[in-house]
Amino acid sequence: MQITDVKVRKIFEEGPMKAIVSVTFDGQLAVHDIKVINARDKFFIVMPSRKNPDETYRDIVHPINAQFRGMLEDAVIAAYNEALEEAALQPETEADPV
Repeated sequence: MQITDVKVRKIFEEGPMKAIVSVTFDGQLAVHDIKVINARDKFFIVMPSRKNPDETYRDIVHPINAQFRGMLEDAVIAAYNEALEEAALQPETEADPV
């Protein structure tokens, strides 16, 4: 299974949650609401989940093995970093008259 697209939907400046991302696999399956988290100076992802009646959370979708989780996490965090770079360049671009 190949990651064919990663879209950073929203970036947050405050708090540990830094972004919400959608990932497309093989150009055929999209997974929305993957969260980028920064805690203890480390970035990681949290898969979409739902709240159970007993107040616990259960992932709706998740990687089956550590190798695929690592690949997914690397791709999502790289896309987040690219989105941050683009956002940093945005004000400079808008300020320059064309």
